[in-house]
Amino acid sequence: MDSHTTGDHAIWLLGVADDHLILAQRLCEWIGHAPTLEEELALANIGLDLLGQARPLYAHVAALAGAGQSADQLALTREERAYRNILLVEQPNGDFAHTMVRQLFFSALMGPLWAALRRSTDPVVAGVAAQAVKESTYHIRHSGQWVIRLGDGTSESHERAQTAVDRLWPFIEEMFEADAAAQAATSSGVGVDPSTLRSHWDHTIQTVLTQATLTVPSRSARRRGGRSGRHTEHLGRLLCELQYLQRAYPGLSW
Repeated sequence: MDSHTTGDHAIWLLGVADDHLILAQRLCEWIGHAPTLEEELALANIGLDLLGQARPLYAHVAALAGAGQSADQLALTREERAYRNILLVEQPNGDFAHTMVRQLFFSALMGPLWAALRRSTDPVVAGVAAQAVKESTYHIRHSGQWVIRLGDGTSESHERAQTAVDRLWPFIEEMFEADAAAQAATSSGVGVDPSTLRSHWDHTIQTVLTQATLTVPSRSARRRGGRSGRHTEHLGRLLCELQYLQRAYPGLSW
C-alpha cells in the first residue's frame, strides 16, 4: 500500500470514527434527563457501544498516519473543521422523538455498512466490524421500536415523531455520498461505497415509518459538508464540552 493510498485510507477511517464519537457524545447528554431510568441506561449503553467502535479506529488512524498522535489526541484535540463526521450526528438531541429518529437513520446505515466491512482487506477494520454489526442490530431494533411506538401513539407523540423526520431528512443524502477518500478506500477493498447501501437503508426506514404511520417528506433541502469540515453551528458547542478536560489540562491521561 503506497503512502497516498494509506493517507486516503486513514482519512476515510477518521470520518467513520468521528461519526461514532460525536453521536456518542450526543447520546450521553441524555444522562440524567431521559424519560425513564431504563431508557437512560439504554442510551448510555448505545453511546458506549459507539465509543467502543470509535476508539480502535482512532488508534488505527494514528498508526497509519505515523505522526505520533494517540487515539485520545485525535478524538479530543482537533479543531472543529478537522472533524469529518456527517452533519446528522451533530444535530442537537431535541425531544426524545428527535433523538430516536436520528438514531434510527444512523443505525440503519451502519448495520449494512458494518456487515459489509467484515470483508474489509484491513484486518483491524474487519475485526471492529465483526463486533459492531451485532451492536448495530440492537441499535436498529431499539430505535425502530421507539419510532413505531411514538409515531403510532398519541396525536402529540405522532406529531413530534413526524416533525423529527421532517427536520432530519435534509441530512440523509450526505450519508450516501462518497468523497475521494471513500472512493479510494473502496477501490482498495478497505472500505465500502455508501451509495451501495441506499436500497437497504430505504427498505429499513420505509418499513419502520410505515408501521409508525409516518411519511417521508416529499421535498427537502439537502445539507452536506461534514466530510470536508463544513459543519453546522452545533458542532462547535458540542466540542466545547467534549474537549473541556484536554483543553484545561493538556496531555491529561487516565
